[in-house]
Amino acid sequence: MDYALSENIVWHDHKLTRTERASLKHQHPCLLWFTGLSGSGKSTIANALDVALHQQGYHTFLLDGDNVRHGLNKDLGFSNEDRVENIRRIGEVSKLFADAGLIVLSAFISPFASDRRLVRNMFPAGEFIEVYMDTPLETCEERDPKGLYQKARSGQIHDFTGIDSPYERPSHPEITLDTSNLCVETCVDNLMSYLKERDLLKPGSDS
Repeated sequence: MDYALSENIVWHDHKLTRTERASLKHQHPCLLWFTGLSGSGKSTIANALDVALHQQGYHTFLLDGDNVRHGLNKDLGFSNEDRVENIRRIGEVSKLFADAGLIVLSAFISPFASDRRLVRNMFPAGEFIEVYMDTPLETCEERDPKGLYQKARSGQIHDFTGIDSPYERPSHPEITLDTSNLCVETCVDNLMSYLKERDLLKPGSDS
């Protein structure tokens, strides 16, 4: 896809900075990027963390793969080109939410390392937190919450990640979770501890 910019487009700086916006929320904006196979627990853990942060008075927004494809990215399919564009758009939207001072959570398979690196490079150092859901393929297939693995195995779905399309494992994720041996509560506790240890959650909330 070619997105040539018009010569008439000019970047306009805002009067308020992202730091000023975030200071009202007693938090540091960041993006938690949940990546992993279908059924690995991305949406489940991201939703649980979203609730936990909200209950402690923090300001968040969750972007989920299926939901985004119902609206913003409804024009995209699942070709390699469309998958790249899907992640690029999500990265741009995540950056806008972070610029508003929010803690952003995203749950996307995002199988290609180059796409995840593209999004990482949109954020200042330390604000892109790659959460690798390292749940074994066998466990994901056993769960198969949408029946997608069964369809992929029978040939009804093609280019399905983990079956006939590759998933490139993160080489240096900030956090690795395996929901085949960690419960939801433990995963959320690990994530909250990470955010607090790196001062991304500041005193002054309801926590």
